[in-house]
Order: sequence, then structure tokens, then C-alpha cells
Amino acid sequence: MIRRYGLFALVILLGLAAGLRDGFDAWVGGTTLPPVLSQTSVEVRDRHGVLMRVFPVEDGRVRLSLRLDQVDATYLSMLIAYEDKRFYHHNGVDPVALARAATQALWQAKVVSGGSTLTMQVARLLENSGTGRWPGKLRQMRVALALERRLTKAQILELYLNHAPYGGPLEGLRAGTLAWFGKTPARLTQAEAALLVALPQSPETRRPDRHPAAARAARDRVLARIDAPERDRRAAIPHAMTPFVRLAPHLADAVRREDPLAPRHDLTLDARLQAQVADLVSRAVQGQARGVSAAVVVADHRTGEVLAAAGSPSYSAEGGALGFVDMTRAIRSPGSTLKPFIYGLAFDQGLAHPDTLIDDSPVAFGRYAPQNFDGQFRGELTVREALQLSLNIPPVLLTQELGPARLMATLRQGGAHPQLSGKPGLAVALGGVGLTLNDLVQLYAGLALSLIHI
Repeated sequence: MIRRYGLFALVILLGLAAGLRDGFDAWVGGTTLPPVLSQTSVEVRDRHGVLMRVFPVEDGRVRLSLRLDQVDATYLSMLIAYEDKRFYHHNGVDPVALARAATQALWQAKVVSGGSTLTMQVARLLENSGTGRWPGKLRQMRVALALERRLTKAQILELYLNHAPYGGPLEGLRAGTLAWFGKTPARLTQAEAALLVALPQSPETRRPDRHPAAARAARDRVLARIDAPERDRRAAIPHAMTPFVRLAPHLADAVRREDPLAPRHDLTLDARLQAQVADLVSRAVQGQARGVSAAVVVADHRTGEVLAAAGSPSYSAEGGALGFVDMTRAIRSPGSTLKPFIYGLAFDQGLAHPDTLIDDSPVAFGRYAPQNFDGQFRGELTVREALQLSLNIPPVLLTQELGPARLMATLRQGGAHPQLSGKPGLAVALGGVGLTLNDLVQLYAGLALSLIHI
């Protein structure tokens, strides 16, 4: 009889266990997960992959995308050893860690360790929830268990690397390494890795620039856990957060407007040359009257690729209203810069040759009477000399022979977008045409390529 009741009780217990298991599975399976695909900062890079501009995401935060294979192995092993040494063996919640945390809390009458796994931390980061209160912990456990069912360990670790906070507006390991050490996460020293492991636990109270002693103590605790050599503990703590670069801001704004959904824009610019050109433009207007601006575009004459583009001396209100104006895209009269194209078109059409004689004498076309810049006339001279002296009358004569409409068509074929203030008559074509600096660089690069191929 006792045996029969014992078997009956066992069946009931097994049934209850199965019911609890099924209920638990249903509870986890019914978890509404937060979005795991978060917006990352749009990046603008130069021809060598060097970061030139970072556009923040919501609330001004900088969150740079990062793959697991782009992270130093030293950091990854240190992170797992310090934060969640059974990461690859638990299902999102570590019972051993929870038991240890509960025992320590009971023994010392305060919370000593949280017992959170990396997966639970990812759950907290994705939902932007607080820590410490049991309802929040229970929610993190549920989300962690659900995440482990739907994602691989590598994907979960990658989420942590992209969302962990590193002080101020920094989110993600890549933003943290760039801001605190001026480098990517691909190669880190043990001291650097230890600080980056410690920061996310309390990113504001351990900020190296504001609380260096707390940052050092937190870093050293991580180093002590892995028994690091003394030299790592003597390593300096970064004293300032390095601001993110903002090179070629006008061009970066323009390419983002043209393709706002692209996560990354790769330009032909050279970051080092761009910094030099920006400094040159800034120095060019020093001591000048307020409202004076400058712009520079540098192109490779062999390929036509733009290597640097400075739209104005400043990109802020400090530079006045013109600081935000991209002068490389502003329409201006091209002046004498148009003359080489007139001569080039005349050469192409067989109307002239560099040694062709042309007359620089007073001439009038209706009410339009062109003058040279010095008011003098030089009579008969070669086309080569006329171009070298930048005379005005010879190119007007050639434009009359070519036809203004043909000149405009040639400019458009060269990649420019000329704007006319009227019908393409002779006077309008030479004085009323508007081009941007980008247009002129495009045209000159095309002219250089043509000369190379001749």
C-alpha cells in the first residue's frame, strides 16, 4: 500500500514538474523582446578608411557599429573572465552567480555583487532599464533567457559590444576606445582593456577625465583578477575624452543628404590632406574683415578625384553666417578661370592653335564692348601669349566664332552645371554664367586628363 502511494506521489510530482517546465517554457517563449537592431552612427571615411565624421544617433549619443572579429582577443577574454566566466555554458541566467550574490547580500547585509550575466546586461541595455530592484532583475532574466533561445552567443556578445556605455555620450566599445585611447578595439594593451571592462559598470562615476582615482581603482581590480604584471597597474589613465573628428563637414553633410539611409559614406578625400587644407583656409582669412570667406577644392589631375574640400574657414556660428555656407557649392562668376576652356574648345574645333595670331584691339558687339583688366590693348599676338596675359578680348572673339551655346554645352559635358542669368548670348555667356568651385575643379581635372591623353 505504501509503495502504491509512493508511486502515485511520484507521478504527481513528475506531472507538476512537467507542468512547471511547460509553463516556464511558455513564459520565456512569450517574452516580448526589445529591438535588437539599434541605429548606429553614420560614418564618413576617407579613401584609406580613416574616420572623418561621425553623426550621432538619438539624444546626441555616439554608437559606432562593431563586429566581434574587429575586437582584440585580450579584451574579450578579460571581459568574460571578469564579468561572466560561465558565459558560454549558461542559458542566459547563471544560477551559481545568483546564489553567490544572494549569499553575499545576506551575509554582509548589502549588495556586494549583482550576479548578472552578460546576457542579462544586454537585456538591460536594450530596454534601457535600471538595475538593483527585483522586478527589474526578473524582467532582465526573462529577456536574457529569451535572447539565448533566439540568438547565438556571438550575437549576444556583439550586442554588448555595441551598446555598453563608456561615459558621456559614448555607447559601444568602438566609441569608447576611440574617445579614450584614440584607437580602434583591434589592438589594446592589458591596461586599456581592463579600463574598458570596468567602465560600463559605472560609466559616470568612473569616467577617467572626471574621476581618475575611481577609474584607476576599477581598472586595477580587473587587472588583479587576471594577475596582470605590475607595469600594467602603473599605466596612465586617460585624462581627457578625445573629441570625434569633423573633417570636411560641409561635404559630409552633403553626401548624407544625398543618401540619408546609408550607414557609411566612403569618399575619395585624404584625411591628412583635408586637415592641412582646412588649416590653410582658416589661416587665409585671419585678419580679414568680417564676412570674408574662402574655400578650396583639391583634385588629383591624373584621375579627377577630389582629395580635399574645405567649404569655409569655419563650421560654426563663430565663423559668422558664412560658417555654415559651403562655398564650394555656391554659384559664382568664374571670371578668368573660364578662358582655358574657351581656348581648349577652339583648339578642339580647329579654330585656333597656341601659335595662332589673334588681335587684341578695341571691339564692340552691340552694346557690349569688352575691356582688358588694365585698359590697354596689345594688338596682334599669339593665343599662347593672350592666355598667359589673361587678356579678355581674344577669348571673346573666339567665343563669337564658337557660339555661346556651344560653350555652355561643352561645360555641361565636362560635368559642370552652369547657371545663366539670361539667354546664352555673347555677353551673358562670358559675364552672366555662374559656376561652383566644384564645377571648375571638375572641368580643370577633365582638361588635365585630356592633356595627359594627347
